[in-house]
Amino acid sequence: MRVSTGEKWFYAFNYVLLTLAGLSCALPIVHVAALSLSDSQAVLSGLVGLWPVGWTFGAYESLIAGTGIVRAFRNSVTLTVVGVVLSMTFTIMAAYPLSRPYMAGRRFYTAAIVFTMLFGGGLIPTYMVVKALGLINTYAAIWLPGLVSAYNMLVLRSFFQQLPSELDDASRMDGCGELRYLVRIALPLSLPVLAALTLFYAVGYWNAFQNVLIYINSTEKLNMSVMVQQMIRSQSLLQEMSYVQPDSSVGLTPESIKAAGIVASLLPMLIIYPFLQKYFVKGMLLGSVKG
Repeated sequence: MRVSTGEKWFYAFNYVLLTLAGLSCALPIVHVAALSLSDSQAVLSGLVGLWPVGWTFGAYESLIAGTGIVRAFRNSVTLTVVGVVLSMTFTIMAAYPLSRPYMAGRRFYTAAIVFTMLFGGGLIPTYMVVKALGLINTYAAIWLPGLVSAYNMLVLRSFFQQLPSELDDASRMDGCGELRYLVRIALPLSLPVLAALTLFYAVGYWNAFQNVLIYINSTEKLNMSVMVQQMIRSQSLLQEMSYVQPDSSVGLTPESIKAAGIVASLLPMLIIYPFLQKYFVKGMLLGSVKG
């Protein structure tokens, strides 16, 4: 089909707009990474742009040696992995029954879940409930209050509802029960949406900040987000970290160490994202039902 001149201009405008939007997101990250890999003279002189000047990994070495960043990294991994497993499990357990047309009261339960998206108890009542349950200073205080995202559950429920009824009918004729249908048929066909929701939950748990500040009192249990924020705010700590390697010929600045901390907190999600992205556009359902 022939593309008109107006459509060509429209596509060109979209490409330019999307390119600018992508650069506005990527360039700050590249600049911060360059700061973390540059020597002190280049950083202090403002010579660092999008490429490191005077390559050095001293900021990362000082970050590891001078802070509890390794412990915070392990805490973030634990918080994220366990949280994602729990959230995905309970999201599936909530979405699948609500997607079945023969479930009694599913409209009421769906409306009740949507109600929580519009109205909430607030921070103080939530804190009182968490404290009454004895969850303060435990990761359960991070996992349980937001265990299931209402939005994610509704997205998954809608996907389950779109599965062809022929699959359900055929499985029932073969004697397939609800659990087996969910595990062997519904979930494999739902890999794209499951991957997307997994990424959403993972980013949320990895970047958990406010809840960690409120519910976690022990510094031994802090995650990467809170640790990096405290490190950035503590100028005295940054000054001490700048001299962790007194024998090094390459000096360090607080700005380099700040940048190293930010990169360390961003890198895991940047690595994981490409592996999950392929499922976003992959049509797992195409060809699953014949004639």
